[in-house]
Amino acid sequence: MDSLQGLCHCLWQWLDVRSALVFLFVFLVLADIFKNRAPRNFPPGPVSLPLLGNLWGFDLEKPHLYVTQLAEKYGDVFSIRLGSRVVFVNGYKLVKEALVNQGDSFTDRPKLPAADVLVKNRGLVMSNGYSWKQQRRFTLTTLRNFGVGRKSLEDRIVEESRFLNEAIEDEQGKPFDPQYVFSNAISNIICSVVFGDRFEYTDTHFLELLHLIDETLKLQGSTWFQIYNAFPQIMKRIPGPHNKVFSNWETVIAFVKSKIDAHKVDWDPSCPRDYIDCYLDEIEKNKDDPAARFQEDNMCFCVFDLFVAGTETTATTLRWGLLYMIKYPEIQKRVQAEIDRVVGQGRPPSMADRAKMPYTDAVIHEVQRMGNIVPLNVPRAAMKDVTVGGYFIPKGTQIFGNLTSVMFDKNEWENPHTFSPEHFLDSNGNFVRRDAFMPFSAGKRACPGEKLALMELFLFFTSFLQRFNFTGPPGEEPSLEFKMGTTLSPKNLKICAVPR
Repeated sequence: MDSLQGLCHCLWQWLDVRSALVFLFVFLVLADIFKNRAPRNFPPGPVSLPLLGNLWGFDLEKPHLYVTQLAEKYGDVFSIRLGSRVVFVNGYKLVKEALVNQGDSFTDRPKLPAADVLVKNRGLVMSNGYSWKQQRRFTLTTLRNFGVGRKSLEDRIVEESRFLNEAIEDEQGKPFDPQYVFSNAISNIICSVVFGDRFEYTDTHFLELLHLIDETLKLQGSTWFQIYNAFPQIMKRIPGPHNKVFSNWETVIAFVKSKIDAHKVDWDPSCPRDYIDCYLDEIEKNKDDPAARFQEDNMCFCVFDLFVAGTETTATTLRWGLLYMIKYPEIQKRVQAEIDRVVGQGRPPSMADRAKMPYTDAVIHEVQRMGNIVPLNVPRAAMKDVTVGGYFIPKGTQIFGNLTSVMFDKNEWENPHTFSPEHFLDSNGNFVRRDAFMPFSAGKRACPGEKLALMELFLFFTSFLQRFNFTGPPGEEPSLEFKMGTTLSPKNLKICAVPR
């Protein structure tokens, strides 16, 4: 009898626990449905699962291609659930409508859990409001004062291209991976402006830092990290590669802090050497305006943003550039012929040459278009209720102005999926700017380093082709396969560079 009573008691406890779990599950599902119900006239999209949203089917290996497929099915303005509801705007006309024509409505960044852990509304990339406006204004002015777009910085880029070409020549025509030597060279340009330093290509500590940045940018595009942003309260308690993002960035931030500390030791306000020196002076000038957030911790994240973005994006574009030259050797020869005619072999190329080199300029632009290194753009958030493409987008909604859909818009480009420099040339061979060319995004959140990147791309790319013929490893066909992280980069690229 006692054993029967014990069995009944255990069964009742089990049923009680099961009922509680069922109730909790049903409650969470209903709460999720209620919380994430779409408002009237919200952009359409695929059916989402309770709690999981659309993460279960989202292709994080090729997200830009997956989004393109969804646009074909649901229209140029559609939504999916990645934690919260996210709107994708596609095609040149609608992306321009959102980011340019209604730019004031989309200058904010969304509140992402990972950014809240790392950034907390600091720096240039993920900050918002008055503070962001003041930091961006100061940064653009300071970059200009230190030569961005001017001859003084051009000379520095030309000198660095000489060091890089010597490193390439040391490979003696054998196959090599150019990723980190390119990253080092490009990083030296922004480092000279921000830190007042350059780093030798044999500097093992700096190379380790570049490897760390590359690893972290890849992890930020991984499934683990996207799940973290969707379910932060759960994922912060679970071990996994997403946690390495935070520890890696802390290492890079510690490097930045060490540079700031070194500057403070011998800072002379009357003789600013670089961005950090100017920022230290700006802190003193803005003591009566705390909302502008000219503070040391904010300086650290501004420098961090410039350092990381100024290293990765241009170096990746240059790698795409050489890959396309290997893929299309006839185009490589035409660029070299133009370089030989305009510049010759007796001096390095200069920015003054660009106006006389329309074909080379067109090739570089086509590399940027096809390379498409930030395919989905950096997300923004609606600052107020707004309408885009006839659909209602509530305040706070995260929105992506899909750059892939702009760079490959069949209504804007004659042969959108073909590498064709003629996209940027008129019938007389003159260079033509295209409105649908948006590698640096558009509107008030466009990349602040655009002018620097354009200088670097032209001077490095032309110096490469002035000095070398580029091919792939013997017997290997060049592949346009890519790997996805925060940026889109060539996969397993190896090149051979033979002096001309």
